Amino acid sequence: MKYNSVFDIIGPVMIGPSSSHTAGAARIGRAARSIFGRQPKKAIITLYGSFAKTYKGHGTDIALIGGLLGFDTFDNRIVDSIVIAKDLGFDVQFVISEEEAEHPNTARVNIKDENGALEIVGISIGGGKAEIVEINGFKLKISGLSPSLIVLHEDRFGVIASVSNVLSKFEINIAYMEVARKEKGSLALMVLETDQPIDWHVIEEIEGLNYVKRVALLKTS
Repeated sequence: MKYNSVFDIIGPVMIGPSSSHTAGAARIGRAARSIFGRQPKKAIITLYGSFAKTYKGHGTDIALIGGLLGFDTFDNRIVDSIVIAKDLGFDVQFVISEEEAEHPNTARVNIKDENGALEIVGISIGGGKAEIVEINGFKLKISGLSPSLIVLHEDRFGVIASVSNVLSKFEINIAYMEVARKEKGSLALMVLETDQPIDWHVIEEIEGLNYVKRVALLKTS
């Protein structure tokens, strides 16, 4: 295995006993909140595999809630996240599944408020890292290591090129891109990880493109 830095070996700066079950879980929750774009009012979190078996002892529950509250892995508030969520009126329910998942550290996070809903599936891959492998039923992969633009659009000719042209206009380089669709000609989900940060001017211009339905941003910090 190739390591990018010493922190890949000794693990991340974090609150909690486990890089996989605590730090990785916090990053799954934080990614869900970032994509949702605001503080949700309700969450139903389904845990699978190792997450389901050890979630209380390893703090997976408080980490996921802390992430949904916007706390990073090193934020001391994570230990009080259940109380903080209750004080904010944020209703969180955990469901333990015996269904076998493809990855042992898997969480399905369903969040919503009066303005919308989002369901993501995240996996904790070790060393405090996490990946998002499903968004609203679209199968894909987001590492979360770079700013990630998420574009829901109609499956039409030229949409991908139009989005790429906007990024080129703002001198933003695409490091990774993936497009998922449920069936030809219906809705598709485009994910673009970029080398440069993305601001709201870029998002607003992409939202104005033909056939684009919704744009979300997964930030790295």
